[in-house]
Amino acid sequence: MKRIILKTAQECRLLAGHPWVFDNEVEHILGPDGPAHLEAGELVDVESARKTYIGRAFANPQSKIVGRIFSSSKEGVDKGFFKARLRNAIERRKEYYNLDEECERLVFAEADLLPGLIIDRFIGWPAVQAEPHILEKNNAGEPVSFKTLQAALGPAGIWLSVQFLSYAVDLRKTQILEALEELIGPVTGIIERDESPVRSLEGLPQFSGLIAGTYPEGGICIFENGLPFFADLMEGQKTGHFLDQRDNRRRAARYASGKRVLDMCCHSGGFAIHVARGDASSVLAADISPHALDSVVRNARLNGVEDRLSVEQGDLFDLLRNYERKKRDFDLIILDPPAFAKSHKSIEGAIRGYKEINLRALSLLKRGGILVTCSCSQAMTEGRFKAMVQDAAMDAEKRLHMLEFAYQAPDHPILVGYEESLYLKCGIYRVL
Repeated sequence: MKRIILKTAQECRLLAGHPWVFDNEVEHILGPDGPAHLEAGELVDVESARKTYIGRAFANPQSKIVGRIFSSSKEGVDKGFFKARLRNAIERRKEYYNLDEECERLVFAEADLLPGLIIDRFIGWPAVQAEPHILEKNNAGEPVSFKTLQAALGPAGIWLSVQFLSYAVDLRKTQILEALEELIGPVTGIIERDESPVRSLEGLPQFSGLIAGTYPEGGICIFENGLPFFADLMEGQKTGHFLDQRDNRRRAARYASGKRVLDMCCHSGGFAIHVARGDASSVLAADISPHALDSVVRNARLNGVEDRLSVEQGDLFDLLRNYERKKRDFDLIILDPPAFAKSHKSIEGAIRGYKEINLRALSLLKRGGILVTCSCSQAMTEGRFKAMVQDAAMDAEKRLHMLEFAYQAPDHPILVGYEESLYLKCGIYRVL
C-alpha cells in the first residue's frame, strides 16, 4: 500500500475530521520500495510527517485534492464495503423520513463517508398518469395525497438520480450500483447526472443520461411535505429537484397567510407553491429560465393555486431594480439564488452580490414584512452571511428581528470538521 506523507504540521485539519488532502500539503509519496507515484482511484494511506496514521483515502494525482479520506482504519474497498456504507446511510434517513412515500438524498458524498458519491431517491409516478387524476380531484375540490394517488394508480416507482464526482467512485460505479440493488431492490430507472465541472477537475468526462431501467417522457410526479410536484430528473438542475430546501419551504409557508409574496430564483416553484398553499393572497414567482417557469405554472395547476400565482422571466438583479424603481412592495420576499461563490477566491464579489439583492429586497418590504433569504455557497459561512444581512439592513435603514435560522434538510448531513458540508443557510427575518 502506498503512503502519502504530509508536510510538517499539516495534519491538524485532517485529524479534526476534514476528509481532503491537498496537493500542496504532501511532502512525498512512498511505496513498499521507496518513492512512488499515485494512480488515479487507488487506495492510499495518509500519515503525518511524524508517521502518525491519519486514515485511508482514495487517491487522484490529477486533482488538487490528491486524497479523499474515507476511513480512519485500513479498510479494503469492494462491493461489501459499499453495501455497508450505503446501508448505514439509508438507516440514518429512516430516522426522519418515511422512505415508503418521501424522496430523499440517500448519500451525501463525504458527509456520508463516501467521497464524491451523490444519490437522490425519488418515489412517485409518471406525470402523464398522475396529472389527469390530480386535476380531476382539484376540480372536485378533493384533496390529493400520496396514499390517494397510490390507491388510484398502484405502487409508486422508484428512480435514482446519481452523481459520481470523484475518480475513485466513478471507477467503482458497477460495484456501487450492484450494492444499491441488493439493498433496496430493483428500481424503475437510474439517471446519471454528471455534468458538474467537479468531474473535469478530477480528470473525468461529463455525462448525463439514463443508465438503467426506464424514465417516462414528461417526467414524474412526487410529493414534498404532502404537496404534489413534477420533477424533471433528466433536464432539471443538479439531480432534478432540490431536496435540500424542503424544511425551509415548510418554514416559509408558516408566514405566508394573507400575504403578497415575491419568490426570486423560484426554479420549479418549491417555495412558491408552498407559500401559495399556505394561503398567500398572491405569489409572483420569478426566474431567468423559461423552462423553470413552465414547471412553476405546471406545479401551480397541480396544486390548485394557479389563480393566485403568476410568473415573470428575468435576471434577478434587473428584476429587483425594476420593482424598486416602480415602487412595488410585498409582504414576504424569498431570495434563493444560485451559488454566487463557487470558491473562497470569489467570496468578496459574492458578498457584494448577496448584499445588493438583500438590500433591494428589504427596500420592497414594509414594516412587518418577512424576508426569507438563502445562500447555497459553501464559501459563504454562516457568520459572513449574517453579517451581510446586517449590513444590507443598515444600508436600507431597516431594523430586523431574526425569527429563524436554518440549514439544509437532514438527509444532507453536516459532518463536523468538514465545513464544506454545511453549505445551505436560510435566515427568516421580520422588518420592524
